Amino acid sequence: MEQLLQLFILIPFLGFVLSTFFSNHQERYIAFITNSIIGIQLFALIIFTSFWVMQDSPILNLKHFVFYKEDNIEIFFDFYFDKITAVFSILGATITFLVTIFSKYYLHRDSGYKRFFTTISLFYFGYNITIFSGNFETLFVGWEFIGITSFLLIAFFRDRYLPVKNALKTISLYRLGDICLILALWTSHHIWHENITFFQLNNQAIVNEHIANNYPSVVFLICMIIISASIKSAQFPFSSWLSRSMEGPTPSSAVFYGSLSVHLGVFLLLRTYQYWSSILIIKGIIISIGILTAIVATLIASVQSTVKTQIAYSSIAQIGLMLIEVALGWHYLALMHIAGNALLRSYQLLISPSILGYMIHNQFYNFKVKTYSTNENFINKIRNSIYVFCIQEWNLDNFLKNLIWNPLKALGKMFQFISNRTGMISLSIFYILGLIFLLYDDHIPPRLDENIHLLFAFIGMILILLAFVEKRDALKAWLLIIISQFYIVLSIALINDEYEYSEILLYVCGLIVAGCIGVVILAKLKRKKKKSH
Repeated sequence: MEQLLQLFILIPFLGFVLSTFFSNHQERYIAFITNSIIGIQLFALIIFTSFWVMQDSPILNLKHFVFYKEDNIEIFFDFYFDKITAVFSILGATITFLVTIFSKYYLHRDSGYKRFFTTISLFYFGYNITIFSGNFETLFVGWEFIGITSFLLIAFFRDRYLPVKNALKTISLYRLGDICLILALWTSHHIWHENITFFQLNNQAIVNEHIANNYPSVVFLICMIIISASIKSAQFPFSSWLSRSMEGPTPSSAVFYGSLSVHLGVFLLLRTYQYWSSILIIKGIIISIGILTAIVATLIASVQSTVKTQIAYSSIAQIGLMLIEVALGWHYLALMHIAGNALLRSYQLLISPSILGYMIHNQFYNFKVKTYSTNENFINKIRNSIYVFCIQEWNLDNFLKNLIWNPLKALGKMFQFISNRTGMISLSIFYILGLIFLLYDDHIPPRLDENIHLLFAFIGMILILLAFVEKRDALKAWLLIIISQFYIVLSIALINDEYEYSEILLYVCGLIVAGCIGVVILAKLKRKKKKSH
């Protein structure tokens, strides 16, 4: 049965590829292909899971494809199937199938009809990679697909200001979560000295032995996972992005932020439960996040004036309770809770435009002015203060802005002098000097040889910060990012004496290809913008 797992990854990808062959006005064929592929996936999952249950639900693990192999490490795709995967896969197929059927009529004659369906297919492909993943590397690939498609669907109405702005806010927080997940992956390699799979984590005795021998590293790894999961599931203090993401079409809000994508943080904690189940302080942190999120999100949801925002914060509150359930080990309850919440929020979001129309109609004919009490006792003052605070959504946007983004912007602005022509020429000369150090490292003083890589890594970080604060020219920001990667590659080459030149060349070739594709796309968008004006 293990060999069949790869089919559940290939089927959604086939739907994405086929939908790209049709033009936007061929709505009938685009919708038919997407609905048929997801329907086939749902039917196949039900049949597969039924046979799997009849065989006493064995854990399935398939090592699919090896990307990179050395004596000490192996990077490979690994697929995994257990009860958690079964619930998430059938739930995802059911909701995506229903939403795409709804979208066939909801987006009729929309200029982005094809773009919506191809993006949904790509999201579903990434979702399946994530939930069928058997190790951190595979999970990270699917995680990235979900992040990219989230950005594209929030900014679906790209001719408007707010959707694009909110999409950038969301993808910025997603990037922070991705960095934390990469750090968790990196720490896992240092702890296990191999590409550990989720199947191997089922051996609690070996896990406990590694925790005892590497306690600080394990705590760091779990903290990174908690931050990544909290961002993906919009837990406190990262809750504000979910309501902003509702700028996309109603069907994408239903399938992404009401039901599937927003529950993946809980999925990540379920999948890594063996890592932290024996560490009481980690359980306490997760329970605290869940309780705080449930209280704050419930208060915010109760005073919001828009239907989608109410649904978003209601979903966040329920996910906070799911975190508590996972930490307490009530996994079957958590899975039932996930399924119920996902189906309910999808339904609420899909009918939200109709509900809004009914409420406006009811208000027009049955409006009554509410009478307010003038009693200014202490309890009323506290209640009114909480009300105002919740109307402002606890100022979570400003909190994150001041905590994360403003310090990064300030650092970037400190080094803006480097981005002029003189600075770029100096950087080029300095890079050539670094290449000379790399080629003739035997002739460099030992102390300089040990520390020179830090300088090039620091320059790479500065270039990334410069790209972050660049607002006028997207092409310039992209080139700064590409140049920063060359500096980082040079830094790695200077510190690591065991690499092979073919490995560096492989990375650089990928970097050049990605850089050229980005330049071509940005130049094309710039020409298109000039023509529209």
